Amino acid sequence: MKYYLIAGEASGDLHGANLMKALKETDNKAEFRFLGGDLMSQAGGTLVKHYREMAFMGFIPVLLNLRTILSNMETCKKDIQDYQPDVVILIDYPGFNLKIAKYVKTALNIPVHYYISPKIWAWKQYRIKDFRRYVDKMYCILPFEKEFYQKLNYQIEYVGNPSVDSVAAYKATSSVSKETFLKEENLPEEKPIIALLAGSRKQEIKDNLPTMLQVLDRFPGYQSVIAGAPGIDPSYYQTYIGNRDTRIVFGKTYTLLEHSIAALVTSGTATLETALFFIPQVVCYYTPVGKLTSFIFKHFFHTKYISLVNLIANKEIVQELFGKRFSAEQIYQELDLILHSPPYQRQILQGYQEVTDKLGEPGASSRTARLIYNTLQS
Repeated sequence: MKYYLIAGEASGDLHGANLMKALKETDNKAEFRFLGGDLMSQAGGTLVKHYREMAFMGFIPVLLNLRTILSNMETCKKDIQDYQPDVVILIDYPGFNLKIAKYVKTALNIPVHYYISPKIWAWKQYRIKDFRRYVDKMYCILPFEKEFYQKLNYQIEYVGNPSVDSVAAYKATSSVSKETFLKEENLPEEKPIIALLAGSRKQEIKDNLPTMLQVLDRFPGYQSVIAGAPGIDPSYYQTYIGNRDTRIVFGKTYTLLEHSIAALVTSGTATLETALFFIPQVVCYYTPVGKLTSFIFKHFFHTKYISLVNLIANKEIVQELFGKRFSAEQIYQELDLILHSPPYQRQILQGYQEVTDKLGEPGASSRTARLIYNTLQS
C-alpha cells in the first residue's frame, strides 16, 4: 500500500520513522512519501519537505512566516493529490495537520488516520469537531486520553507510548558503558553529569539555556552536558555557553541521560524520556510575562500540569518551574534538593515507576501499524 505521512517537528520525525519501520514489517509492499526529517528518510521512501522548513510555533513566528506556511500547505495538498495514497497518516502537529485532514477528506476522499493525538485535553477542546468530521481513526499514546475522548463521544485506540519503545530499543541494542561514553566525548571522570535538555528549537534554547547554565555555575562539583538538538549548529549553543567548560553531545541524548545523575529539562517528550531512564529532573520552561502565563494556565487550561510525567501520573512527581515560578533561584533550590536529599530522590523514582507501569509494555509502533493495515484491508 501507499502511505503518506506528515510530521512537523523532531519528535514526530522519530515516531514517524519507527511507524514506517513497523509498517514495512506488516506490509511488505509498503511505499512512503512524507513530510518529516532525517530519521524518516533513513526509514525509506521520498521526503517531500523537511520539518525544519515547517517548525514555526507561537503567534509572532507563525505570523512572520505565514507565506512559507501557506506555501508548504499547498505543496503538501498537491503532492497528496498527485500521489493518491491509500491513507494519509498525520503525526501530532495539529495546526497544519488538521487543515490537511479537511482537504484530504473533503476533496480527495482518502482515509485519514491520526497517530499521536493532539493535546486538546489541555486546551482547544473544540477541535474534537474536526476529528469527528475529518479523521477516520485516532491512535493515542497517553493512557488517560482514551477516557478523555470517550467522554466526548469519540472512540480512539490507546496503542502504548513510542518513547517506551525507543528507550527499550536503546537499552537492548545501543547502550554503552559510562567509561566508553566519557572517553568518546572527552568528559572528565571525576565529576557527575547533569544533563541539560533545553528544547529542540532555537527559541526554546535561547529562552531556557542561559538560566540553566547560570544555575549550574553554582554546582562546581558537577559537569553540565547539553543534549544537542537535531539541526541546531554547535555555534548557536556556544553563544550562550561562553567561556564555560560545558560540552554538547549530538545524537546521544539517551546515552547522556543514562549516565547522568540529574537533569534540567524543558517540557515535552524529553520529560518522559528522562523519567523512563529514572533520572531525577527539574522541569523548567521560560515563558514571557510569567505571572500572566501562570494566570492563563490556571484559569483557562483544562489540566493542572505541563509535563508528561505529572500528566500521566495525575499528580506532582517532578517540579514544574514555568511562568512566574521560572527563575534561576527556584531551579537552583530544586536541583540542590535532588542532588543532596536521598529521600527526595527516592520519592521521584517511585513516581517514575508508577508512570512506567501505567504506560505498559513496548510495542506502540507495531500495534499502530497493524491497526492501520488491518483497517485498510477491511
